[in-house]
Amino acid sequence: MMDGKTILITGGTGSFGKECIRTLLDSYQPKKIIVYSRDELKQYEMAQDYNSPVMRYFIGDIRDRDRLSLAMRGVDYVIHSAAIKQVPIAEYNPMECIKTNINGSHNVIDAALENNIEKVIALSTDKAAIPISLYGATKLAADKLFVAANNIAGSAKTRFSVVRYGNVVGSRGSVVPFFKKLIRNGATEIPITDPRMTRFWITLKQGVDFVLKSFERMQGGEIFVPKIPSMKLIDLAEAIAPGIPHKAIGIRPGERLHEVLCPPDDSHLTIEFDDHFVIKPTIQFTQPVDFSTNPLHEKGNPVEEGFQYSSELNKDWLSPQQLLEILKE
Repeated sequence: MMDGKTILITGGTGSFGKECIRTLLDSYQPKKIIVYSRDELKQYEMAQDYNSPVMRYFIGDIRDRDRLSLAMRGVDYVIHSAAIKQVPIAEYNPMECIKTNINGSHNVIDAALENNIEKVIALSTDKAAIPISLYGATKLAADKLFVAANNIAGSAKTRFSVVRYGNVVGSRGSVVPFFKKLIRNGATEIPITDPRMTRFWITLKQGVDFVLKSFERMQGGEIFVPKIPSMKLIDLAEAIAPGIPHKAIGIRPGERLHEVLCPPDDSHLTIEFDDHFVIKPTIQFTQPVDFSTNPLHEKGNPVEEGFQYSSELNKDWLSPQQLLEILKE
């Protein structure tokens, strides 16, 4: 599906962007890949490793609608991954988080419509479901904007969908590199926010593959949720630093004990497929879509009323040994 296409990735110098570009270059023959981000140093460093003739590096901020629109000229697909993602930083800098995650997302939508982009997928987070943090609230607002954008598009060809998944193994700012840094510095104990804490877990490759597959599955308006395992934070610490004592330090601002990907209040909108869920849009002004069957002819079934897909109620769990094997990969 990506062969011969021009793809723009906002926030393309991040962990997701790098893995996505690696996959696109290794497995497809895109016409052009555009990295859109605001950090020229990261773009310079990235260009040393990703120097294929199809690569383009475009300096710009998603807060700048005109620049976005210029960058999207001739683009077929957009992956919107740019965001302020650190929960405590968002709590301390609320308006900056709102300007980027909400206003910036609105700019992406406007620019995509203006340029008649074919398909747009925005990356979301488990923290957007029943949010308690500002970061989660801004991502929920962004999800709503992208879902509703299909109604704004009307008869135009542009379609918008969302991919929502959990914590990514080893991504920038995540707990794995933090734990590893502590060990390198000779830490005698590992800080654990709460020994009861659970999280959804996905690798970068799994996240990228799911997003690219969602381009094939999407009809517009869906929130795609992969079926992924859960893990206990205390098991992760044991896998990374076996034998080193743990110290409970308390939940950080904006954090919660467990995460939710499909909230119970959306159960009447949720369809279960073999390897993922789809949350249907709450309102469809355009021609009604049967989301129980997708363009790949995969069929899903409605979940039970009150169904909740949350990290502590998950049926699939990673053991410390499985976590260690994933980290080695």
